[in-house]
Amino acid sequence: MSKKEHNKTETEETVNQHPESEEAVEQASEEIQEETATEPTEADKLQEMGEKLATLNDKYLRLYSEYENYRKRTNVEKADLLLNGSREMMKAILPVVDDFERALAATGDDEGVKLIYSKLMKILEQKGLKAMEAKGEKFDESMHEAVTQIPAPAPEQKGLVIDVVEKGYYLNDKVLRYAKVVVAC
Repeated sequence: MSKKEHNKTETEETVNQHPESEEAVEQASEEIQEETATEPTEADKLQEMGEKLATLNDKYLRLYSEYENYRKRTNVEKADLLLNGSREMMKAILPVVDDFERALAATGDDEGVKLIYSKLMKILEQKGLKAMEAKGEKFDESMHEAVTQIPAPAPEQKGLVIDVVEKGYYLNDKVLRYAKVVVAC
């Protein structure tokens, strides 16, 4: 026997025992209403559980998405750090490379200086450093820095790089140092 049926039988017994008392009938019906109002039905419980499940599932999906975004972002940052982590060190070494080139130009064919220079450049190239070829190229402000302009010796040389004052370099195909050049105008 369910609770509702049990309560209904109790109410009927109370009314049968005291038929003259309307208060007993009212009191019994109030008790039944209170019990049915406070006691959720199975459908209400199921609906409540479904809502809880939906909110928890939503929270889980949001947390999972945030974690995936974080993981992707950190992987990209790590890759960038590995590729360009040596950027500042390479910038610091470039004046030494310039000095080596000047020493080679001044000493001529000194085999010792050539050997040291070639070893240094080989190591730097393995790490992603590449020299920019600027002489004879069309002036490009995204790669070159114009130090001065001179009149063009020939009309077809207008806008071309005539001389390179300081070499430019790439590190992993990104400009590390702009080439300082003289441009024909």
